[in-house]
Amino acid sequence: MPSGLWHTVCFHFQSVHLTQRAEHPMSQASRSIKSQPEDLPADVLELAGALAQLPPEQRARIEPLFERVLESTKRRRRILGLVQDALSQLRLDMKYLMFDLDATRRERDEFRRKIEEA
Repeated sequence: MPSGLWHTVCFHFQSVHLTQRAEHPMSQASRSIKSQPEDLPADVLELAGALAQLPPEQRARIEPLFERVLESTKRRRRILGLVQDALSQLRLDMKYLMFDLDATRRERDEFRRKIEEA
């Protein structure tokens, strides 16, 4: 992970915790604005905060592992979003197919009735 992203995650974690403890009326708005950019799970943000507090030599050993976890978390979220979109599209397609099937059955029944009357 580029160091800029690491610092963004750490800053994001710290700012969320600071705004959650704030007692002023703007705390809700601050928290919602600052929690949107990354959309990372709370435990990942908590881990980022804990890593930020480690001494530099320990942090340097753990950062690459954390970066892999962070990337896999983002990848899983993207995949989950794609799967949810595909399921939504499948549900919509099924509704159209059921509508078409019902219309086809009605047409068939109407033609049978006309043939029987003739």
